[in-house]
Amino acid sequence: MAIEFSKKLTAHETAIPGVVVYDLPVHGDNRGWFKENWQREKMMALGLPDFRPVQNNVSFNEKAGTTRGIHAEPWDKFVSVATGRIFGAWVDLREGPTFGAVFTTELDPSQAIFIPRGVGNAFQTLEDNTAYTYLVNDHWSADAQSQYTFLNLADESAAVRWPIPLERAELSDKDRAHPRLADVVPMPPRKILVVGADGQLGKALRAEYDGEASVEFVGRGEFDITRQEAFAAYNWKNYSAIINAAAYTAVDAAETREGRAAAWANNVTAVSFLARTAVEHDLTLVHISSDYVFDGARHAHDESEGFSPLGVYGQTKAAGDAVVSVVPKHYIVRTSWVIGDGNNFVRTMGSLAVRGIKPSVVNDQIGRLSFTVDIAAGIRHLLESGADYGTYNLSNDGDAQSWADIAGDVYELVGEPRAAVTGVSTEEYFKGKDVAPRPPHSILDLTKIKESGFVPRPAREALEEYLGQRVMAE
Repeated sequence: MAIEFSKKLTAHETAIPGVVVYDLPVHGDNRGWFKENWQREKMMALGLPDFRPVQNNVSFNEKAGTTRGIHAEPWDKFVSVATGRIFGAWVDLREGPTFGAVFTTELDPSQAIFIPRGVGNAFQTLEDNTAYTYLVNDHWSADAQSQYTFLNLADESAAVRWPIPLERAELSDKDRAHPRLADVVPMPPRKILVVGADGQLGKALRAEYDGEASVEFVGRGEFDITRQEAFAAYNWKNYSAIINAAAYTAVDAAETREGRAAAWANNVTAVSFLARTAVEHDLTLVHISSDYVFDGARHAHDESEGFSPLGVYGQTKAAGDAVVSVVPKHYIVRTSWVIGDGNNFVRTMGSLAVRGIKPSVVNDQIGRLSFTVDIAAGIRHLLESGADYGTYNLSNDGDAQSWADIAGDVYELVGEPRAAVTGVSTEEYFKGKDVAPRPPHSILDLTKIKESGFVPRPAREALEEYLGQRVMAE
């Protein structure tokens, strides 16, 4: 069969998600032929993921009818034929709804195919002296081979129609002994690791991903991200993303000598370790930012605004954001006035209300609440929707309010009069106290997150639900 020269580089989707066949331009004359077997820039423009190959392997097969597979490896592969012609069969052996899906085609040197991790690969040579090449994004080792998933070439469910019947083909004894589909344990997806999983946001993420084995949660006691040596305990090849829900958030204590050191250790140094890990292992890093990276001079803040932090906490969060921004696959999720399962402003106001206490509350800091349940849902949306990497503001929606306005809402919702709350200025409230400066405006523009397909709930709706789920009296 003659090679078709001068094809246009073209991608063809298949019945198996992520498996894509490529027509390759092959240029030939009386001397032979030449092709660009792998061209990162052009292929990425066609949608091929930048899977960062690290090893190239070649399988030479002397006789037509040589049949190899079906092997699903724990890495991605870009497969092509160097010389000769093959019949290829690919079976989805990943955990999920397409488990068992089959795709077959013939390949010659003018074609290639991308095979994601967990999809079984097999081929049968149709010509003598055929060379089959694999470009892979992990290094082969005996340990890695223990993570393979295998399927028998003669499986009745897959029902691959081999051009040369298997009884006449050249097979290895190992390939003959592989299990049928009913006995195959699907290859699980790479995991998401949530660090800081015992804080308010971490608890919300636990609830968001409840029961999902592909998400792993660790607290400070299990994984201290401020210690670089702690990262060596993880096989990062088994992960796809890290969600960093850990942070030093004691705004006022950060202004002290001890607090300043702790804030920088947790919000910057630890983040640099996470960022380095994400870059080295091609992971997506989700990092939580804060309205404190701004001085609050603008009425509302969008994602393009430059940093202008007022205090140490804000400075460390801005520095952490800058570190994360250089990770190729990152989401910086900027929040304000976070409310979740733990000690927070809403819970405090609810407790005061049911005890009949009439508080003075700041009325010249303006913003919106960010409930952790909605932050967690937004993070999941970004990871699963394929949203462009970058920074996203994520608070609840609705009218901007002062802390005093929110306190009044809490009092009303627990059956106490709004008039019990007295509004005071920030200066008056903190008079005589050694505290960090606060941004007067913390309103986050939500246009970008909405355009990505996630529409946050109104803060009032989230507040009503939050108070309805908790007994505020202590």
